[in-house]
Amino acid sequence: MTADQTRDNEPPPLLAGTDVPSMTFDREGHGEQGEPGDQSVHDQPASPMEPVPMVPIPPPERRSRAGRNLTAAIGVGLGLGAVILLSLYLYKASFVAVVIVAVVLGLWELSNALNADRMRVAVVPVAVGAVAMLVAAYVGGSEPLVVALALTVLATMVWRLPEPPAGYVRDVTSGVFATVYVPFLAGFAILLLRADDGADRVVVFILLTVLSDVGGYVAGVLFGRHPMAPGISPKKSWEGFAGSALFTAVGGAVTLPLLLDGPVLGGVAVGVAVMLTATLGDLGESMIKRDLGIKDMGSLLPGHGGVMDRLDSLLPAAPVTFLLLSWIVPG
Repeated sequence: MTADQTRDNEPPPLLAGTDVPSMTFDREGHGEQGEPGDQSVHDQPASPMEPVPMVPIPPPERRSRAGRNLTAAIGVGLGLGAVILLSLYLYKASFVAVVIVAVVLGLWELSNALNADRMRVAVVPVAVGAVAMLVAAYVGGSEPLVVALALTVLATMVWRLPEPPAGYVRDVTSGVFATVYVPFLAGFAILLLRADDGADRVVVFILLTVLSDVGGYVAGVLFGRHPMAPGISPKKSWEGFAGSALFTAVGGAVTLPLLLDGPVLGGVAVGVAVMLTATLGDLGESMIKRDLGIKDMGSLLPGHGGVMDRLDSLLPAAPVTFLLLSWIVPG
């Protein structure tokens, strides 16, 4: 083939603005010529030089080093603190109602978490028993609290009897665990309230527990380098533990003389004891969540998680605070 013949077989040059027929293909690969200017198949630009529209990529969400919404956490914490203070100093019995609401919500979260692992908590007798325990503690003291606990355990066992025996021990055990863990331990906060200066005692208890959490958070974020229990709570560090000890020791040394006319060293002892039990309670709940394969017990409190994620340090600290204050500053 000569050069002239080759040029004769070449397609004519494209003029500017000429529409190029497009080709569409079916699933078997057969082509079909479309109308000039048709780009409906892939909506590609007519010319490779035409700019391709770019989709903007949203910036990554900014989170605190502790991995939670700090603004929401502070706002929720201040709101809860206001509710507690108002209930304590306006009408003491209303604080019992606040605790009842928190305990019932905590039981609901805990029972849902346990149910996900095929451990069915008898919610009705446990919730009714929780109310009975807290009211009994406020009206009668420690002995009615223990009696209400025993009756709740018995009711939990009876409630499960009509169902098949498979899983009876597992379900009853989970119900008894929930009963002791949440309402019974919360009952010691109600026992603190019964004293003449009960509102101040409850404030000392809650304030020291909050200081333990805040001190651990601040020191952990700023200085945390050495994990305390990486297999249970990876973000908890020994530096945070030291921060909790410092905050609670100073807090106890200030609040016990100021609110309860107690000794400074006694305040330090109470503060350190609260820190230890609050830390153990936090680690204990983290172990429960690890076992159940969940991150938080709930999402009711923005920036905190669930109600149980706030009660985890308060619950074990309540009986220790009650015992130490009864000895150091008898009411």
